[in-house]
Amino acid sequence: MNEYILFILAIIPIIWLIVSLGVMKLPAHKTCFFTVILTIVIALVFWKMPVLNVATATLEGMAVALWPILLVIVAALFTYNLAVETKTMDTMKNMLSSITTDKRIQVLILAWGFGGFLEAVAGYGTAVAIPASILASLGFNPIFAAIICLIANTVPTAFGAIGIPVSTLASVTGLDVLQLSYVTSLQLSGFIVLIPFALVILTQKSFKAIKGVFFITLISGITFAIPQVFVAKYLGAELPALIGSLCSMLCTILMAKAMNKKSNKNINSQDKNGSTISKYVSVVSTREGILAWLPYILLCILILIASPLCKGINTLLARFSSTIQIYSGEGASPTSFVWINTPGMIIIISTFIAGLIQKVKIGKMIDVFIRTVKQLSKSFVTIMSIVAISKVMSHSGMTSSISFGLCAITGNMYPLISPLLGAIGTFVTGSDTSANILFGGLQVEAAKSLSIDPYWIAAANTAGATAGKMISPQSIAIATSATGLIGSEGKIFGSTLKFCLGYVLILGILVYIGSFLPFI
Repeated sequence: MNEYILFILAIIPIIWLIVSLGVMKLPAHKTCFFTVILTIVIALVFWKMPVLNVATATLEGMAVALWPILLVIVAALFTYNLAVETKTMDTMKNMLSSITTDKRIQVLILAWGFGGFLEAVAGYGTAVAIPASILASLGFNPIFAAIICLIANTVPTAFGAIGIPVSTLASVTGLDVLQLSYVTSLQLSGFIVLIPFALVILTQKSFKAIKGVFFITLISGITFAIPQVFVAKYLGAELPALIGSLCSMLCTILMAKAMNKKSNKNINSQDKNGSTISKYVSVVSTREGILAWLPYILLCILILIASPLCKGINTLLARFSSTIQIYSGEGASPTSFVWINTPGMIIIISTFIAGLIQKVKIGKMIDVFIRTVKQLSKSFVTIMSIVAISKVMSHSGMTSSISFGLCAITGNMYPLISPLLGAIGTFVTGSDTSANILFGGLQVEAAKSLSIDPYWIAAANTAGATAGKMISPQSIAIATSATGLIGSEGKIFGSTLKFCLGYVLILGILVYIGSFLPFI
């Protein structure tokens, strides 16, 4: 069959997802389940994929969705629900209010700084689920909390989970990881500075929101961008987002405390929606503060201990894993399941340990956990469907047809749309790493055929993939699950889509112009 016709057929599931979520505002669990069926029919009829291969590809997607993706969502929401149940969330609110009562700065600290840190050390949706739930508990509109965390969780994903996306891209393309890390950080540096301003403007829905917080917003971006570029250039892919986010969060908190000279006893602030927030900020002792934040403190410590940064422990924990052959088609590779050293399990372990220290009964924690699982029933359908779609499209060749079509249509203008290819990869798979596996090799081959620096175009795939993160149905499902908005996925998708398109357009122009320049 003509490759152009296959290209059109291959993008039908993607177009349907965009229309059903963004235009028709259908609930994600319904439209994603229907899209699985649609994708399977297309793969069977037009790609002649054997029925057994379709079935095992779907099964592989469902299994990967359950572990580790859905595990992270359950774990993050369980931690939040237990904090609400034990009233420690009230202590956390008071502590954040003692730093600042300015909602704009709270967004910079939680969605941008803390979210960036979680993405850097864990990934798998933690950077959306945990900050979004905390922001909602602080009185932010839940839909706004979901949207703001999705937008914030873009640039950190390139070096997320201790640099796995860039390291994987270097592996599949044969490029030097150090140079690739540096070029990727250069492409993202401008966005790292601009996104904090976008978050502040969105918080009050006005450009005037910058007034009074311009300098702290600028510092929040610069102290992330400069360390990330420096670390990427000299140390590689593992630490850029980790060090960048820590520097940003620390500087933002220090500046916020310096700015917060007013009395903390009675604070009244009027937001743009006309609702008045009144807070009495009580004094929180060091012990109370540590106990309240203990699940997150333990989470950060355990993730760092279990990461490749501590090779001995990381190697030991790697033994607790299983490799299972699920997909039966040609070129199939076994699927690995890590049972302990995966973000979801570490979050659950951290929460249970913290709960015991907080003197919460085990029975109560188990009860909260069961209620959390029941609360997420629709999210299970959504995310299992989305990952199944990505596996069927990838194994059938539909994803390859999309990349071929885009290359053939654009020709010498290919650098302009190379980030779009990365964004599509993340939209379909929900993962920057998966987008790099899908399209990294093709991006490098296209660059070589056009005599363009392959590092520049490969980096564009990763950078573009960060944009697709904010509209991925998988990411949106995580956000709605964490904020109690299951069924509102279409509204959130419609809000993030315009930011994604602007992001990809600006990045595409940057990549196109940069493709004519020599790089050191």
